[in-house]
Amino acid sequence: MTLFPVTTVGSWCRPPELVRALRARQADELPTEEFDSIADEAVLTCLRYQEDAGVDIVTDGEQRRDNFYSFVTEKLSGMKLMSVSELMEYMPDRAGFEEQLRALDVPAFAIKSPVAVDTLETTSGLAQDEAAFLQANTSKPIKIPIPGPYMLTRSAWFDGLSNDAYPTRDDLASEVVALLRNEIAALRDMGVEHIQLDEPTLTQVVYGEESTETFMCAAMASRLDPTEEMDFALNLVNETVKDVDGVHLGVHVCRGNWSKREDVLLKGNYGPLLPHLMQMNIDQLVLEMATPRAGEVDVFKEYRNEKEIGLGVVNPRSDEVEEVSTIVGRTEQMLEHFDPDRIYLNPDCGFGTFAERNVNTPDIAGRKLAAIGEAAQILRSKYGNSN
Repeated sequence: MTLFPVTTVGSWCRPPELVRALRARQADELPTEEFDSIADEAVLTCLRYQEDAGVDIVTDGEQRRDNFYSFVTEKLSGMKLMSVSELMEYMPDRAGFEEQLRALDVPAFAIKSPVAVDTLETTSGLAQDEAAFLQANTSKPIKIPIPGPYMLTRSAWFDGLSNDAYPTRDDLASEVVALLRNEIAALRDMGVEHIQLDEPTLTQVVYGEESTETFMCAAMASRLDPTEEMDFALNLVNETVKDVDGVHLGVHVCRGNWSKREDVLLKGNYGPLLPHLMQMNIDQLVLEMATPRAGEVDVFKEYRNEKEIGLGVVNPRSDEVEEVSTIVGRTEQMLEHFDPDRIYLNPDCGFGTFAERNVNTPDIAGRKLAAIGEAAQILRSKYGNSN
């Protein structure tokens, strides 16, 4: 692989016609074949943006998904797709939670979560259809993001809804780990080069206040001791990837990506998370680093080259397209702690985490990716790889 390979975190802005088709399919008002035709075109458009921008490792933009984790309800029996507003019925303090959602700029009816209501089973995998279509339409290496085991367990186990099938979240976690292990192996055997486990809520575990409940998890009122939660996440990831080889594995951690308002998103450096993240048996940490909320890069100094870094160098939520020189500068800061062949370049997060909550337009997103591509060329020339 050339130095400073350019990739994305996963999601791309979904066009309005795709969102309408997605909602119609979920309501059983649109045949699967018609939805697939619309989604196929959206994926091809997303792919063209990436290729035009010089992206080296491409994704399908998660165009077929409602969001990065709730799409599993369509692939797993035993899962029910529920909006945040529906889940409020089971909240101990509904009024307080509604007030918190308004303060966090969260659209309660638009954002949905998968909830385990019966025993989980799958017949066709989680993302193998996405991978097959992408492989058929590009010669570039591809990345497939899937929900991490901690994120999926915590979001899917809900007291009062999941107990009959899974009395405890540990019971559900064992099932989730097995499902994800099988999915990773299947994707690898298809020839998928890169698989990313999404664990964005780990910063919530560390930096969320005791009274804060994260809407991104169904278990909103179950915040436990941060160290215990990080230990739980570490063990789940390592169980999921145990003895898995032949594929490049990453874990993505950010601070939320549902609003363009930076003031409602979490802030704090990666220092408290790194002891656990560095023990995960994966190749790469895909991290948000392009905003001041991510903190200083010096927290990585004692972990030099222990992992590859998928370095977030542009903010997917801002309308301003970063200067190429700014991206080069951010990368060179990380070069103080990681060698050039250990750094990948990507946006902080996706451009359309939730189907009805794009955080940018395709035009601006494409220009941001192009800026990363130009910066990569400069860095390759400067640090020994001009290909």
